[in-house]
Amino acid sequence: MLQVGSALAARSSPPGQRDPDHELVVLAYHEIVDPSQAAIPEYAITPGAFAAQLAWLASHGHHFVSVDQVLAAGRGRSRLPAKPVLLSFDDGYRSVYSEAFPLLQRYRAPAVVAVVGRWLEPSSGRVPFGDGTIERQRLLSWEQLRTMQRSGLVEVASHSYDLHHGISGNPQLNSMPAATTRAFSPGQGYESETAYRQRLRTDLSANSDLIADRLGRRPRVIAWPYGRYNTTASSVAAELGMPMGLTLDDGANTAAVPTAALRRVLMATEMGATDGLERELQVRRQNLGDTSRAAKVMHVDLDNIDDPDPAQVERNLQLLLQRIRAMGVNTVYLQAFADPDGNGAADAVYFPNRHLPVKRDLFSHVAWEIRTRTPVRRLYAWMPALAFQLPANAPGADQTVITQPNRSGHLAMGYPRLSPFAPQAMATVKQIYADLARSASFDGLLFHDDLTLTDYEDASAPALRQYRAWGLPRDLAAIRSDDTLLGIWTNRKTEALERLSLELAAIVRNEQPQLRTARNLYAQVVLNPHAEAWYNQSLDLALRDYDFTAVMAMPYMEQARHPDRFLADLVTQVRRQPHGLERTLFEIQSTDWNTHIDLSSEEIADQLRQLYRLGVHHTGYYPDNLHRGTPDPDVLRPVFQSKSSRPRSS
Repeated sequence: MLQVGSALAARSSPPGQRDPDHELVVLAYHEIVDPSQAAIPEYAITPGAFAAQLAWLASHGHHFVSVDQVLAAGRGRSRLPAKPVLLSFDDGYRSVYSEAFPLLQRYRAPAVVAVVGRWLEPSSGRVPFGDGTIERQRLLSWEQLRTMQRSGLVEVASHSYDLHHGISGNPQLNSMPAATTRAFSPGQGYESETAYRQRLRTDLSANSDLIADRLGRRPRVIAWPYGRYNTTASSVAAELGMPMGLTLDDGANTAAVPTAALRRVLMATEMGATDGLERELQVRRQNLGDTSRAAKVMHVDLDNIDDPDPAQVERNLQLLLQRIRAMGVNTVYLQAFADPDGNGAADAVYFPNRHLPVKRDLFSHVAWEIRTRTPVRRLYAWMPALAFQLPANAPGADQTVITQPNRSGHLAMGYPRLSPFAPQAMATVKQIYADLARSASFDGLLFHDDLTLTDYEDASAPALRQYRAWGLPRDLAAIRSDDTLLGIWTNRKTEALERLSLELAAIVRNEQPQLRTARNLYAQVVLNPHAEAWYNQSLDLALRDYDFTAVMAMPYMEQARHPDRFLADLVTQVRRQPHGLERTLFEIQSTDWNTHIDLSSEEIADQLRQLYRLGVHHTGYYPDNLHRGTPDPDVLRPVFQSKSSRPRSS
């Protein structure tokens, strides 16, 4: 994980408490021109709007701060002033000199200007720009950069030498951000970790050398192209003398945010002059995350996209993209593992890895197409934590959960699982997660409903050794027969499963630093106080540990006689928890697996309406029956649209 100090460490507030008045806000500008004249119109701010924004900031108590001040605060040497704002400009457009710089001088406002070395190398003609070209005259000259630097107001930063474009990132040759993608070459496969790190070092070193040669100072700041970065990239930048990193991550720059990964507000044309800026600052001040926006989830089986015929895969994918757009959802949970026999365990996966067969290298492709060709805001990789059926020669393949005969009568999924208490098996699982994180770009992890142990599990040798270390008997029947022992056993196992999932998420965050997390939770855990012992799941812990707790609000799976009452009871119990409705997603079923019949779209829509009437914010459904066309988007879309996705202020 990133180890560079926080930009807000020098605070007088107690540990764990926020001080929003002193949290740094970083604004990310591009061109200061009329959008009709801009290279990227949606990110252009008119000179009039920019002037109005600086005037508004100055008149509303905001203080413009410099890189020196931010770095000093990050090292604990000083404290930022109230309402600190750092201005930044990406890509190095000439309008920064002609339109923004005079205003920076008027307000004595420091700023960071991030440049791409390769774009500035020639003095005329057309130059590479992203995946296209641009007239060199649209960009800053070295003399203009020197003039701004000499003013003492402008710090020239690196925007990479030549990473501001896409490279082929999978066998389908999707173009993905060069800074975070392991390049794929037909016939050669994926770039190694050593080659990837060296490519980053070569590029960032070249840009630092160029800036030092032309301007006399090496950059201390890296503004990541497209806002994409990871731990490897940040560590290379720090080694090259750039401890400050600028991203496009959401959220406030709290004391927990490292200086190497400062979050920025992307200034867009649609924000207008001051109204949009004021709204964005308020969102950051409240640190409103995804849970403040209504999540509307389509839960997708990648098994339904896969096909031996690549042409059919593409047809299936186009159908999925069409359904996502038509359904009006803003979040997709996408299966990353293959479960062709339907037993709930991963026999293979859809991404390159060290231990499991790759059914097809497909997850990266489908995820990228969804993220770039639909309005979906968040895409989660849906993965098991324990339910892996490893090849016999894989480390820990035989270290499985052992279930004793269960005559309790309560529902248990009974997936084949690896024992969470077996170090070798868990080391293998962690490597699988690390491989997933490197192979694709996604926003979140959904932990499968396999993250559970019943009160008749786990009786494997590693588990029994762990129980002894906890001071418990090795006899599970003896534990179950004593309420005190059962309580201790339940709590310890539940906490162990939570720790495992958080460790897996931490591994993925090395590559996906803004990772969100969600986990499936059985409805009985919410409804029945005894169910925590049955499943080793806890609503309290789930609400604490994950961005979203996806409760399986599936009345037919639970064989509930009165589905409406079942849903109402679930909502009642969740509402009793602090932040319960804010952090819980109610996932309803679209298929009755007992009868193998799809529910009518009207019934699904009625259940969604009922949940919304009861005050639920986040909803979703599973599965999306792609090839049967159910549920019907024409029926569900109006229901989803009835729930606003705008952030809810606290």
